Amino acid sequence: MDYKLECLQCGAEYDSAYASQACARCNGILEVAYVGRIAMPNGRSFWDFESALPKGTYRHYAVGGADIVASEDAGLFLKLELRSQTGSFKDLGSVIEVAKAYEYGYKDVVCASTGNMAYSIAYYSKLYGIRAHIFISSNANKDKIRDIKSTNDAVIKMVDGDFNKALDTAALYSRKKGFFLSGDYCYRKEGQKIMAYEIMQNLPGVSNIIIPVGNATLFSGIYKGLKEMKAYGCIKKLPRLIAVEAKGCSPVVDAFNSKSGIKYRIPKTKADAIAVGFPTFGMQALEGLNSTRGIAVAVTDNELEKSKEKLYKEKGIIAELGGVASFAAYEKIKGQSGINGATVAIISGGNI
Repeated sequence: MDYKLECLQCGAEYDSAYASQACARCNGILEVAYVGRIAMPNGRSFWDFESALPKGTYRHYAVGGADIVASEDAGLFLKLELRSQTGSFKDLGSVIEVAKAYEYGYKDVVCASTGNMAYSIAYYSKLYGIRAHIFISSNANKDKIRDIKSTNDAVIKMVDGDFNKALDTAALYSRKKGFFLSGDYCYRKEGQKIMAYEIMQNLPGVSNIIIPVGNATLFSGIYKGLKEMKAYGCIKKLPRLIAVEAKGCSPVVDAFNSKSGIKYRIPKTKADAIAVGFPTFGMQALEGLNSTRGIAVAVTDNELEKSKEKLYKEKGIIAELGGVASFAAYEKIKGQSGINGATVAIISGGNI
């Protein structure tokens, strides 16, 4: 679709030829705003929904899959991304971000990550012939660093600090070098919002969607996709959105439940994929929670471990702790009004 970019911070607008994901005026985050409207995309694969994506020159590399499977619990469905090329839903955003970098003529992209997104960016960058510069905490999961290295071309830069420190360092490096800054920004959000289209097409009666929150890009993307579908007349109302974070790093849950602003939290959880102390799209997550009358849930590492075991026994899925966060949240709240007896979709998988 034809589109423009709008700054969420100062309101500045740019046309689609603007080759950055940050505002030139205030360095704020940009949002994709479409010109015109579309009919509800129809299909099973990611690229069947291309009409709901920013207009661009895309190579239709394999990405994602609309795998929605029933759980043993009546009314519970799992949205899985096990068929993604790097084993994570991050691929849905990376294939769009890297394509845009290539379209704008960049030879290098920069990305800060806890691990999964970096692997995804490195994977698609190699396909496009672009060099990926990855900024990641020195305390990051060694298996994820190994995966990033397996792409052969990525340049890995270790950062003494958590994800937010890596994020600041990556942004500074991209400005200094003139490289394309990728990661949790507007084009990733557009790719990942396709999950909303897939869920609503396959589960039109869903009343709750439980979403893991790290940097809140997926949450805000799904919320954006749902709003688009409602504006296009494809759905009548938005399902209730439920955010889940690890108790050891829960800035969105804390802000929502205390009705205050988001404050930085030092990550203290083994669920490294969602260990983000200050989410980039945290305010948009709060907006989505409030507008859909949602709830925010924090789960302990012990609850995550138990859900990891249950998911393996039930579906044979080997998952990281972040990959079972939504499952753990469901286990915690399934007896509550609005959940018990309702149709619920959870974002789950091996990695997230």
